[in-house]
Amino acid sequence: MHAVRLHDFGPAENLTYERTEDPVPGPGQLRIAVAAAGVHLLDTALRSGVTSPVHPAPELPTIPGREVAGTVDAVGEGVGEHWLGRRVVAHLGMVPGGYAELAVVAADKVHELPDGLDEAEAIAMIGTGRTTLAVLGFTVLTGKDVVVVPGAAGGIGALLVQYAKNAGATVVGLAGGPAKTERVRALGADIALDYNDPAWPAAAREALGERSASVVFDGVGGEAARACVDLLGPGGSHFVFGWSADGVTSGGPSFAPGEEELAARSLTSRNVLGPAMMERIGGPEGLRRLEATALADAASGRVTPLVTRFPLAEAAAAHEALETRRTVGKVVLVP
Repeated sequence: MHAVRLHDFGPAENLTYERTEDPVPGPGQLRIAVAAAGVHLLDTALRSGVTSPVHPAPELPTIPGREVAGTVDAVGEGVGEHWLGRRVVAHLGMVPGGYAELAVVAADKVHELPDGLDEAEAIAMIGTGRTTLAVLGFTVLTGKDVVVVPGAAGGIGALLVQYAKNAGATVVGLAGGPAKTERVRALGADIALDYNDPAWPAAAREALGERSASVVFDGVGGEAARACVDLLGPGGSHFVFGWSADGVTSGGPSFAPGEEELAARSLTSRNVLGPAMMERIGGPEGLRRLEATALADAASGRVTPLVTRFPLAEAAAAHEALETRRTVGKVVLVP
């Protein structure tokens, strides 16, 4: 098979498209003829050799990638042959191997694809979709809410805009540049602003009139998060699920409102990743339920994930585009 391999940590150009041996499914496993593979910002950090205790460096050489969708073409011992020929999607967890024409995964990790959902969209929901639903589980949105989403053209951000609109909330979506801003507006954001414009906070206040924000879903951190929290009114909530402005493996956001500010303004701020999220959703079984819900929501048209596709052979270009913020939604490699 062809696969993308990393032999040395470093820049995106270190990802090489080459031939390697076909993987063989072991007991309890099945093999997927990959039609789409997900690219995560974490992949770019690990490729560079930037790691954390939660995300250690992989052994080299490695085939990156932890999300795959396609058709089952082989099964291992103990796996029913009824899986053969079925379209499936799976999150591989901490075991890489997705940037390839063939990938092996435990049979109990796969979901059969709903009719009408293509493999690239499934990739956008299996990891990003489940995380979005987990973040939303920390609050209950209503038509009274004003929700601010920085990074609204990203994978999670685009879904948060749609789920918040489905709940009846007023949505302020921020994105970088006019083209992305228009995409956010098309997703349903009531107010779509370019965060590269220093005047965007004033424009948001003018558009909201006498209303204040009630919820900030923050996956960005940094100065953008500071400005978003400034829009919150008394009783507002700041939910942190990432800090892309600070580096995905930095260990935490560079901005968080202090206790004095929170008390004075009657705000709450919470990092919803890690143990807090796993406790809220009920552990691995909860993750699987969220995956199924996310896939069903996309299949039904309740939400439409944004996807940027690259050929598998151009994985290096995909990494470069993701790192320089030239993509929208989920980045997907297509063999």
